Amino acid sequence: MELRKFSKEKFPDLLAPLLEIPKSPEHLYLRGTIPQEGTVLIAVVGSRKYSPYGKEACEHLIRGLAGYPVAIVSGLALGLDSIAHRAALDAKIPTIAIPGSGLSDAAIYPRSHAYLAKEIVEQGGALLSEYEPDFKATLWSFPKRNRLIAGLARLVLIVEAEMRSGALITARLALDFGKDVAVVPGSIFSDGSKGTHYLLRHGAAPVTGPDDILELLGFEYETRNPDVALEGASSEELLILETLSEPKSREELSEALSIPISALGVALSMLEIKGAIIEEGGKVRKR
Repeated sequence: MELRKFSKEKFPDLLAPLLEIPKSPEHLYLRGTIPQEGTVLIAVVGSRKYSPYGKEACEHLIRGLAGYPVAIVSGLALGLDSIAHRAALDAKIPTIAIPGSGLSDAAIYPRSHAYLAKEIVEQGGALLSEYEPDFKATLWSFPKRNRLIAGLARLVLIVEAEMRSGALITARLALDFGKDVAVVPGSIFSDGSKGTHYLLRHGAAPVTGPDDILELLGFEYETRNPDVALEGASSEELLILETLSEPKSREELSEALSIPISALGVALSMLEIKGAIIEEGGKVRKR
């Protein structure tokens, strides 16, 4: 992977927002390809100790942005950062990783994400750092890195965050920089939602679906009319939708409705064709 260095006088246009933040970087190292001009950068960050709900929400939201001129920025860290990068790769959305280390093969941190970093570059994304190529990550390099994530993105989305977390630091920096901050609401019983709910109380925008993100960014999006989609739906199909107050596996649906899985499959296929549900990760959910 070729490594390039840009002085602040020669930052590409997409990186120019970093010139406007306090203590802007004097130079940047780049591996890979910066998204084309006009791409909207969305930072997606969250806790290392994520819940199944946080993982599912992150993947669902990013998948819903496919086809729009956006790119996902995150920190290559363990937890939801890496999930955000992976979801972007799977959805064919450009992604930029900003680790808390240099970008040489020997320095990339965490080491367990060296292959993910390589894959990001190979699929047309980029690795970005202000640190020298062989710089090894330290405790102070991560909070310093977070200001680049916050400064680069137009919108910062926090999926899950404890009250003391790097994700919350990134959110506070984004607010200081005048950026939009959005959060995924979570369970009132989860420590991983305490930070996001704190941000909600202080004015962050709640995000419950990809359309919320697109609206915050000013994109036009197609709204669905479920009544039209479900015209002529069978009583069995309507019963399935009533049962999907939360995502369920086919086995859970079969048990809840007392319908054999073989018979359930036909109704689920029809609902998916009508755009009323989606099945992913072994779970069925309403669209």
